[in-house]
Amino acid sequence: MTIATEAPRGLAAYIAVTAAYWAFMLTDGALRMLVLLHFHTLGFSAVQLAYLFLLYEVAGIATNLSAGWIAARFGLTSTLYAGLGLQVVALVALAQLDPAWSLGVSVVYVMAVQGLSGVAKDLSKMSAKSAVKVLAPKGQGGLFRWVAVLTGSKNAVKGLGFLLGAALLALAGFKTSVLGMATVLALILAAVALRMPPGLPAGRKDAKFREVFSKDRNVNWLSGARVFLFGARDVWFVVGIPVYFYAVLSDGTEAGNRAAFFTIGSFMAVWTILYGAVQAWAPKALRAATRPEAEIVAAARGWALALVPVPLSLAVLVATTGAPAPWLTASLIAGLLAFGAIFAVNSALHSYLILAFSKGERVTMDVGFYYMANAAGRLLGTLLSGLCYQWGGVPACLGTAAVMVALSAFGASRLAVP
Repeated sequence: MTIATEAPRGLAAYIAVTAAYWAFMLTDGALRMLVLLHFHTLGFSAVQLAYLFLLYEVAGIATNLSAGWIAARFGLTSTLYAGLGLQVVALVALAQLDPAWSLGVSVVYVMAVQGLSGVAKDLSKMSAKSAVKVLAPKGQGGLFRWVAVLTGSKNAVKGLGFLLGAALLALAGFKTSVLGMATVLALILAAVALRMPPGLPAGRKDAKFREVFSKDRNVNWLSGARVFLFGARDVWFVVGIPVYFYAVLSDGTEAGNRAAFFTIGSFMAVWTILYGAVQAWAPKALRAATRPEAEIVAAARGWALALVPVPLSLAVLVATTGAPAPWLTASLIAGLLAFGAIFAVNSALHSYLILAFSKGERVTMDVGFYYMANAAGRLLGTLLSGLCYQWGGVPACLGTAAVMVALSAFGASRLAVP
């Protein structure tokens, strides 16, 4: 695999990859809110809403395993373009949904389209994250800074996507919104494909699929920690909190529904933008340019433990309070924003460490394996989000999150300095 050595060329390719990834994540965030809120207003239960996203996460597990090998074999641009193209197809397909279809047919159809979108997301993510390892300058914390900027900005853009999706649903309706996003993303794909600068590796023909499975101890423990870290987020983020806020904020009228859509979309946007901003700030806060790798590994352990009390205390607060009140909603929002800030530092450390632990010749496969674990965590969290909310409401979602964070901290405690 050829690594770019000229800084301007590498920077230009990094900017192009980041711009393409931004465009994808804007539509990804908007699509999630469109699907969640649209089908909730149609009467879908919390478990049925979770089902809509299950194939999205299952597809991510399979995609990340194969995408690492595909990128190693055919080059990073091939997987990046495929991800953007498949998202366009998924958006167009979702616009074909017919209200006259039965509930069962609608659920299966949306699950299938979401599965295609999941394939698209993880092709794009693996391409963008692997490109950073290849293009980032060596030394002085360059890798940590570049991956933090990419990941942090991506999450800020996805947060804007949540707000965009809620706004589009309220103002333009479901079908018009998804077709409009498909058109814009298709134009961006064409522009990126025509103007992509050189600098990304073209692949190697001798790459074997069995190389995808990592034998590195640190990669495997970090991947395990990633499963439970993202499960801890999605167990309340995917279904529990949006449905809870809708129940609290909407009075059942059309105007009330619109106000609830904007409020939920705004919260999801602010949470994700904060998460992205803290990720981008993490290298500076952790003094990554001057600290030895041993200290960064130790920081990953400490920050994981620091996250455990937040969902646990919120679960106790909601469980011991009676009927929802404005002060409880405000406390819940403040606590979840605190969760997002600490979660973001953990995520930034993980994103840096997987690239630091990966070897240059197999970076796409190590990153693919790691994001397979990421998708497995989201799948676990998504499934538990619907089940926990149906069983015990928000306290059950947040209590489960605390247990999963503790398991993530255990995985981080097993990391060794390479």
